[in-house]
Amino acid sequence: MGLVSIAQINEYLARVPNWNLEDNGKSIIRVFEFKDFLESVRFINMVSGIAEGENHHPDIRLYDYNKVEITLTTHSLGGLTEKDFAVSLEVDNLIKNAKDNQ
Repeated sequence: MGLVSIAQINEYLARVPNWNLEDNGKSIIRVFEFKDFLESVRFINMVSGIAEGENHHPDIRLYDYNKVEITLTTHSLGGLTEKDFAVSLEVDNLIKNAKDNQ
């Protein structure tokens, strides 16, 4: 597994359009907003299940009681890999499925 090129980053970002490139192209980030603190914590727990399953762990920050910021990067390589985009897609699918089941 190696770092992805700028062309690949742009291609992958088209698949996860709610994520933004950060840190000079070394990470992607997305903020999720929930109705309350408990919903935010439940989301974090679901994301942790994805992270464990993929053996790829994002930085997660809960703030303002209902906002969750997720940052993905491959720490060991100092940038973005296909794994970061795979996890971001799984997180997006988690949100999509939750909305579909409401």
